[in-house]
Amino acid sequence: MELKELDKEKAQLTEKLGVLMERKYKLAPVAARILSTLILSGKPGLSFDELVKQLQASKSTVSTNLEHLQKIKRIEYFTMPGDRKRYFKLNANFTVEVIDEMINAWETEKSVNQEILQYKEKRNTYNLDHDLPLFDLDFQKNLLVFLEETTAALKKLKTNFINKKGL
Repeated sequence: MELKELDKEKAQLTEKLGVLMERKYKLAPVAARILSTLILSGKPGLSFDELVKQLQASKSTVSTNLEHLQKIKRIEYFTMPGDRKRYFKLNANFTVEVIDEMINAWETEKSVNQEILQYKEKRNTYNLDHDLPLFDLDFQKNLLVFLEETTAALKKLKTNFINKKGL
C-alpha cells in the first residue's frame, strides 16, 4: 500500500470518526474533526498550522474550535523547549471520562434489567396459581451476563489505559 492510499484512507476515517463524534458529543463539525485528526495523527501532538493544513479550514475556525475543545477539557496543549509553537493533544482524562460514561451507562442498564428479571420471576411464581402466561427468562438472564461481561471488559480497558499512561 502506498502513502497516498494511506492518506486517502486516513482522510475518510477522519471524516467518519468526526461525524460520529459530532453526534455523540454534540460538537461542531470542525471541533469533531480536530479530535479525530488528533486520534489518527500517530504523533504526540499537532501544531496549529498542521491542524489548519490537514483540516483545510480557516485559521479563525480552527482557533475558535481549539479554544472550545480546551475549555471543555477534551484537548490540551504543550510546548517544546526552543519552539514557540503550541502543540495540541487529546486530554488523557478525556479517554478515562469516556470509558467511565460507558461503564455508568451499561451498569445503569444492568441494574434496570436486574429489576425486570426479579419482577418476571415474581410474576412467574404468581402465575403458577393463576392462568397467565409465563415469562421466558432466558433472554433476560443472557442480557444480564452480557452486561456484566461488558462492564468488566470496560473496567479492564480503563485500568490498562491508566497504567499505560501513568495517570
